Amino acid sequence: MSIHLDSISVRHDGAPESAFALRGLSLSIVQGEQVALIGPSGAGKTSLLHTLACALRPEAQTSGSGYRLFDHDPWQLSNTERHAMRARLFLAPQTPPLPPRQRVVNAVLAGALPYWSLWQAVRSLIKPVDPARAYAALARFNLEDKLYKRVDRLSGGERQRCGMARALVSSAELFLVDEPLSALDPTLAIQTLNVLQQEAAVRNATLICSLHQVELARHYFPRVIGLRDGQIVFDAASEQISDTDIAALYRNRRDDAPAIAESPVPQSITIIPRC
Repeated sequence: MSIHLDSISVRHDGAPESAFALRGLSLSIVQGEQVALIGPSGAGKTSLLHTLACALRPEAQTSGSGYRLFDHDPWQLSNTERHAMRARLFLAPQTPPLPPRQRVVNAVLAGALPYWSLWQAVRSLIKPVDPARAYAALARFNLEDKLYKRVDRLSGGERQRCGMARALVSSAELFLVDEPLSALDPTLAIQTLNVLQQEAAVRNATLICSLHQVELARHYFPRVIGLRDGQIVFDAASEQISDTDIAALYRNRRDDAPAIAESPVPQSITIIPRC
């Protein structure tokens, strides 16, 4: 078992006692699964990803935190042990934390920082230690010509794909990806999903991806979890989720209407078989 949550509740620092981002949430995900998270803004998708990445700590249970990752409760480990566990996962936020004056090659190679010594990290800032590795990762997103560009010279969509290239440079067994398609046109969005899913499949890594593009989630992911108000509304195989289920998930949220018609699937893009 890769991930197991048992009735966890999560509250952000400084939030009122009754203001939970996640409430009584239970979930199990097996190693190698590919799962999409959907739901209106504020549903708890980002909070769930940050909880899985050990960036948010669930409320204390009678024994442990109610969270098991890689067969351990991360919050029962020492700080050193938990840091080592985090090196086995990669959290990709919606806005990649890329220093604006940094070269793309350094930004991408930062995906390997958890596995480098301090000396390697400092040396790479002066002269990139493995530019070929960064080039190969960027090439999968058609960004190889940006290798030595400054990050602040990239468009929003290019920065987003640069963040995904950083994930490929890591050795992660768990990819936690938050809205990776928000700045991409439909064709680039599908290409990006293809690369992420192919990489996860090759590694037998778990991929958990939050999306606003509902039709892409239903079409490309074998399992879809619908979140609303910090709770799971449905967790099912994508073919079992109906339009009625989607409408109920987004009810009374006019500003968060799911992007069903906005993300067509171009016929020229190869669809990844579900596994």
